[in-house]
Order: sequence, then C-alpha cells, then structure tokens
Amino acid sequence: MAPPSLPWRVPGLRRGAPHHRARENVALLVVRVVLAWIFIYYGGGKLFGWFNGPGIHRTSLFMATVAHLRPGGFFAVLGGVIELGGGCLVGLGLGARLGALALLGDQVMAIITVTGANGINSLSNHPGYEFNVTLLTLAAVIAVFGAGRLSVDATVDHRRTRASAPLSARRP
Repeated sequence: MAPPSLPWRVPGLRRGAPHHRARENVALLVVRVVLAWIFIYYGGGKLFGWFNGPGIHRTSLFMATVAHLRPGGFFAVLGGVIELGGGCLVGLGLGARLGALALLGDQVMAIITVTGANGINSLSNHPGYEFNVTLLTLAAVIAVFGAGRLSVDATVDHRRTRASAPLSARRP
C-alpha cells in the first residue's frame, strides 16, 4: 500500500530534485570562491609579496625559525605553490579535488608546525588554530563533494561524456 499523498507535495518531485541540486551547486561555488580568495591571497604573499605579503625571503626565514622546517627556502616555495596553485585550482573548479586535498594538507602542516601548540583560541600574540581548522574543513568539503556543476571540471566532463555517447542518444 502506497503512503498517503501529502497536500504540500508536488507530484513527481522527490528528494534530490533539480532545485535541490541547484542550491548545492551554488553552495559549492561559494565555498570554492571563498577558499580560493583566501589561499590566493596567502600564497601570492608568500611567493611574490603580493597584498603586502612577506615575500619569499621573509617566508623562508619564518619557515626555518618559527615552523622549524629546513631548508626554509624549499618549504617557503612549496607552501606558496600549494596555496597559490591550490587556490587557483579550487577557484576555477579545475582539478578541484586534488587542489583541495593539497590545501587540506597545507593546513594540517600549519597546525602541526606553528599554531597547534597555541591551542584553539590563543589569547597571546600568537594565533591559535581555529582559522586553520576552518580552512581545512572548507577544503574537505570540496575534496569530498567535488567542485559541483558550476566548474571547469563539470564542463569538461559533460563535453567528454556527450562526445562519447552514440549519435542516437545525443540531444541537440
């Protein structure tokens, strides 16, 4: 016996209908844009001194003295490339899962090497790891769910599957 029809239900509309997916895709786009903006800002600052950032020399000194990562120059370049490149990948939605995994790893390393000892909300001049956890969580969302339909990945996938479909199954 079928369950009774509820008056607020629209016939044929069920969970996961297109309007639900549209909201999810917009939410993923917002997460991607915010994550990209933050990591492009920090990565560009580390590598090139953009946005009044420290540049490669001061980042190298920071990596060697504060983060205890040696050689400092190598880890400064590695961190900057991961942040700038990962931010660009996530923002465009091009290899977004890979970029998000790289950013996730970057934040885990930041917690381990710099902010973890300060606690979640440090009241001293040294920051806690609350910001790192937030960024890590946003990167995990993209790594798990992907970039969504509003991305380069989705466009490429759509064109690839459309091109490989038989001519009789293609729509104009």
